[in-house]
Amino acid sequence: MIVETIPVGPLQVNACIVGCPATRKALLVDAGSDGAVLLDAIERLGLELELLVATHGHFDHIGGNRQVLDATGVPFAMHEADVPLVGQATTQAALYGLSTDESPLPTRLLAEGDQVRVGELVFDVLHVPGHSPGSICLVGQGHAFVGDVLFAGSIGRTDLPGGSYETLVAGIRSKLLVLPDETVVHSGHGPDTTIGREKQVNPFIGG
Repeated sequence: MIVETIPVGPLQVNACIVGCPATRKALLVDAGSDGAVLLDAIERLGLELELLVATHGHFDHIGGNRQVLDATGVPFAMHEADVPLVGQATTQAALYGLSTDESPLPTRLLAEGDQVRVGELVFDVLHVPGHSPGSICLVGQGHAFVGDVLFAGSIGRTDLPGGSYETLVAGIRSKLLVLPDETVVHSGHGPDTTIGREKQVNPFIGG
């Protein structure tokens, strides 16, 4: 599997390009900003984008959507519970003294138990709320794209509207920590980690 992570925007969101080596089809996870940069990277890798997914609806994870969608016309998928956040993106950004492009609304809604397919790759959709009501993770091929649910040594913020510490920790423990220890975790910000490492060192969910 091809995975290239590109930090974008002022908050350095990890936009993940996920490609199927057999078919050269690609999935883009969290086009937070700099859509043109992401499109150039997809072309450089010799891939054809088939789907854009947002792990959640916070402004820093969807600011590049319009550029990507206008250029490619691919479907845009996310969880229904975070759709209201899409329309609030510019207001959210302004609260932090930042600006962002408005994102189109999703054309596909994802829910727990759904699957995302790109070429020969298949990812299971896990709904893990707590950072936001509609936060999702994509799990497959020994990788987990988790947005702001889980970080190396930490977890997502739960002090934002719709957040819940108890809900987030329960979801991580019941849905992510049951994955094989060697599963590579691609977080929405910061370095990659593994499920096994987080079990050992993460003070929020380990033990």
